[in-house]
Amino acid sequence: MPAQGDGITKRKDGRYVGRYTAHTADGPKRKVIYGRKYKEVERKLAEARGDAARGTVTDDKNLSVGEYLDSWMNDAVRGTVRESTYTRDKYLLTNHIKPSIGRIKLKNLNALHLQSLYRERLDSGLSGSTVQKMHHVAHKALDQAVKWELIPRNPANAVKAPTPTQKEKRPLSAPEACKLLDAARGDRLEALYELAIQTGMRQGELLGLRWEDVDLDGQSLRIRQTLTRKGHDSGGAYGVGEPKTKKSRRNVRLTERAVEALRSRRARQAEEKLRAGASYQDRSLVFAGERGGIINPSNLRNRSFTPLLAKAGLPRITFHDLRHTCASLLFQRNIHPKFVQELLGHASVAITLDTYSHMLPGMGGEAADAMGEALG
Repeated sequence: MPAQGDGITKRKDGRYVGRYTAHTADGPKRKVIYGRKYKEVERKLAEARGDAARGTVTDDKNLSVGEYLDSWMNDAVRGTVRESTYTRDKYLLTNHIKPSIGRIKLKNLNALHLQSLYRERLDSGLSGSTVQKMHHVAHKALDQAVKWELIPRNPANAVKAPTPTQKEKRPLSAPEACKLLDAARGDRLEALYELAIQTGMRQGELLGLRWEDVDLDGQSLRIRQTLTRKGHDSGGAYGVGEPKTKKSRRNVRLTERAVEALRSRRARQAEEKLRAGASYQDRSLVFAGERGGIINPSNLRNRSFTPLLAKAGLPRITFHDLRHTCASLLFQRNIHPKFVQELLGHASVAITLDTYSHMLPGMGGEAADAMGEALG
């Protein structure tokens, strides 16, 4: 039965206000709903009373979206995800989500607010991939708000996030890969390019590789850490952290050619240590700067990789395309996708197949020919 004072009234400004009483863990709370049309407020009031009857009454403590997001990041996210994930999500919240919808009361946030935010960010030039990450963060945060009984439902469920445009892969052909490795011959990072193409290791895995994880006599290495960005708050500095996924922690077999390149790398690094003397910062990194420090990926691209492509007479590609090159060369040799998955450290073979299905042999006319042979 409605409490005294509950119901719908019209304000002087023409808006309608609906009042009802909710029974929360802290006792009865008066709740208010606003709208420009009587029917709208009537519908919302019926939904709210229905939630109360089903026991899904919430109390958001009158938090704004910004206040809630700060609390969520500090209480529920910090320490539960990789540092790079935490700093990325915090950057998205601080620079894109909170400036737009941070002042809205959490209880008043709706799907239209989120949809308008995504449209605004896309129109400002942000990529579909970044806006999709924004949606993922907002959805996760609001899911937690529902679990904490701050809001009755997640408004992000009713919002369609933009689909990121797939970046075109540009793997090198076998002759092109040979050209690149020939151009890298004698370079201080020759072994890095050998491993990138032969093993498909991620850039962060290469730059985070330690000598104690390399067994030259056994012709193998272990991937146990990766380079991670500490975040925008630290000026974009880099450190080392856990690999991307559980499957990313893996053992990799090496060819004799890769082993020889690593032996040369170790000898050259010993000379660099002697020249640097006490100023050398020994982090045991295989691919370190000349004074032992972490190599910044942008420096690797601008000072080494891009000039190397020009020297080899090859088109501009991304460093990640060397990983695609590894997969492409293996598929051309009819290596089973499961082995490629294990080598690349994908979480599942489904990811490998989804990423490289167009490279698999027998996907076109060969498949039809094979079926024809099978059926006589």
